[in-house]
Amino acid sequence: MFIGHYAPAFIAATSRKAPPLAVLVVAVQLLDYAFFSFALLGIEHYRMVPGFTASNWLDLYDMRYSHSLLGAAVLGALFGLLVLAMTRSRAAAAIAFACVLSHWLADYIVHAPDLTLAGSPPKLGLGLWNHPFAEHALEVVLAFGALAFYARRTRAAGPRAALVLALFAGIMGLLQMTDWHGPRSTEVSASQPLLALFAFTVLAVLALLVQATRQNRPS
Repeated sequence: MFIGHYAPAFIAATSRKAPPLAVLVVAVQLLDYAFFSFALLGIEHYRMVPGFTASNWLDLYDMRYSHSLLGAAVLGALFGLLVLAMTRSRAAAAIAFACVLSHWLADYIVHAPDLTLAGSPPKLGLGLWNHPFAEHALEVVLAFGALAFYARRTRAAGPRAALVLALFAGIMGLLQMTDWHGPRSTEVSASQPLLALFAFTVLAVLALLVQATRQNRPS
């Protein structure tokens, strides 16, 4: 799952107790930020295996830290503490923690069994990636449905608000289409994690623009 991970961020951002949208956009991808950074450092590992799943070739055989449930909880707690220090709001910290943890739960639905509870077997995952039509539909409905919900629950705070929101949606869709239909290789190289980290950061920067042009509606 890629853009479907952003659904909890869009929904949570409509709460007046939540941290800013850009913070939540980072939170929901924090586990993948960690994994691809660890992959670059040789701490965690993956392979590219043709046909490993019907949706992609990623054999994520070593994600013991970033994608164990325990690791997700630790990363979520650390991120929540950072938000608490920034906002002095326990509610904002709790929402940020929940958004980080949502990544593991969403991955459990789509991944082949490669997730763990605490870094060692059993390996978990329901394998929806092996059913591309259903997985792609779920991804689109989650991401764009939640973005539409965010748009309805907020109001424009400037003349460019609609354009900025449309730009975010367009870039998000383009990145997802690239992930689905872009060229594939069996070679593992630094370009793959770097590209993923770049994509996550582009959406985080765009989220800054979105939050700057929208306000929550009055209760």
